[in-house]
Amino acid sequence: MKQNRTGSYLAVIGSMLIFGSIGIFRRFIPLSSAMLAFIRGMLGSLCLALYTLLTGRLSKQKTDPKTLVLLVVVGAAIGFNWIFLFEAYRYTTVATATLCYYMEPTFVILLSPIFLKEKLTVKKLVCVAVSVVGMLFVSGVADGGKIGNNDFKGVLLGLGAAVFYAAIVILNKKITLDDAYKRTTVQLFSAAVAMIPYLILTEQSEMAVLNFSSIAMIVILGILHTGVAYALYFYGMNGLPAQSVAVLSYIDPVSALILSALILHEHMTVLGTIGAVLIIGAALISEMKMPKKADT
Repeated sequence: MKQNRTGSYLAVIGSMLIFGSIGIFRRFIPLSSAMLAFIRGMLGSLCLALYTLLTGRLSKQKTDPKTLVLLVVVGAAIGFNWIFLFEAYRYTTVATATLCYYMEPTFVILLSPIFLKEKLTVKKLVCVAVSVVGMLFVSGVADGGKIGNNDFKGVLLGLGAAVFYAAIVILNKKITLDDAYKRTTVQLFSAAVAMIPYLILTEQSEMAVLNFSSIAMIVILGILHTGVAYALYFYGMNGLPAQSVAVLSYIDPVSALILSALILHEHMTVLGTIGAVLIIGAALISEMKMPKKADT
């Protein structure tokens, strides 16, 4: 049975809008980033496993030991990716942290010749240069150097999250498991498990006092922003061309910028806005394939 194309578009758009609101929810959850990453990974993996079971999507494909180890490594990278991103949200604005995070395509372009043996084209190099200029505008460095210590930490943490994100993308290209649901379920669970030793070493004995709204937001972040969002994303991805999914994925940072302005009243400078356009535009163009010329 052919999947409904409109439903696929709506599913991907819905998942991107959900992802775009993560920073807003993070602001109102008084937990450490590591604890939040642990809870998100655990709830998200359980929700995704339940979804595959109830919808009959449970895979019977066997996973060889090498692939399983790689899945676990990627899962651990996802966990630390979340920690860096959640910490970035604490130190700087949601808009700045999100745009730093979307430097990931730039890091992938720079690392792909080393790890994936891909060639650096002129288009990709131009996109890297444009995104770096955009990053200078967003960080505030180009605005007379007016950047506070916390904002600078937030920028570095956001870029750290982007590096982890790039590593996840590159490592995932080496995984041969076709079932996206099974792959992501294992990775999310591994992300949660990887946080346990880190929590034991870093978490203080005093637990944060949580009220009803905080608990509700934690549950929403784990279930809606992880389990439901990934299920929608994979459902929609199965019914759309890869390039359409890549283009729609940029609804995430755009919606994050809009929501941070409307809900948190975060406003960007003129240079910051130009930087946002440069980063998102460069990332989008770098992923779009140019149409081949017809033979004459």
